[in-house]
Amino acid sequence: MLLDTLTSQSAWLSRIFGFVLVQMGDLRVTVGTLAKLLLLVTLLVWFAGAMQRWLVRHMPQRWHVDEGTRIAIASVLRYLVLVLGMVLILQNVGIKLSALGVVAGAVGVGVGFGLQNIVSNFISGLIVMLERPIKVGDRVEVGAVEGVVREISARRTTIVTADNIAVLIPNQRFIVENVSNAAYLGEPVRLRLSAGVPPATDRAALLQLWRQVASAHAKVLAEPAPALLLRNPGGSPQWELSAWYWPESTSREQLSSELAAAFAEHVPRLEAAHG
Repeated sequence: MLLDTLTSQSAWLSRIFGFVLVQMGDLRVTVGTLAKLLLLVTLLVWFAGAMQRWLVRHMPQRWHVDEGTRIAIASVLRYLVLVLGMVLILQNVGIKLSALGVVAGAVGVGVGFGLQNIVSNFISGLIVMLERPIKVGDRVEVGAVEGVVREISARRTTIVTADNIAVLIPNQRFIVENVSNAAYLGEPVRLRLSAGVPPATDRAALLQLWRQVASAHAKVLAEPAPALLLRNPGGSPQWELSAWYWPESTSREQLSSELAAAFAEHVPRLEAAHG
């Protein structure tokens, strides 16, 4: 009796898993094929993600590379594993790649019309991760967005602004637009501020005051020294204040605000002395 029940259930399961869902030429997909495909794809995605996380955590101990390089290498390897794994899975479940020609052609039309931005961002992400024009931790400016790169993925890059707001930017913008990367050279950068003083202000006194204000700020470098720049040569003098700082230490917006406020406090005294 028990054997008959098991045999009946086995035949019932065989009929279910053998039920044909898709039949297109040599392409034949059954319920069993689909279930096996979903299970293997789930395991593949889990394995690729676990491998990426493991590489990011353990790579510095073995290869002594920075965080940006670890993330880039781990991401590229993850996508390679996904692509190769999908090919092996399709072959394992009995779906020949040649049988997907019709489907691939239809998908290609869809990519050409509706998914071209996604594909473009994906390819741009691979270029950004391999060429590394920007890295995690760099302070960059793209259009009106300025902040620190927190994450670089295949489709988009996450930038955290000075207001602690995460902005998700499609990777294509880093390829086709002008991108300012203050940390690209690994050297100090210069900040410029309008002096906002009368043209007749004594240059030596203005320079002395500016250097006092700038040197009092912890983020301003002593070398190169703060200086004055002439903005309107040949006409009425218009002075610009300049100072150098490390871009990793603070944002340009924050430093500009703090120095401008500190300088403005001393301007009335300067004007009174040379009024």
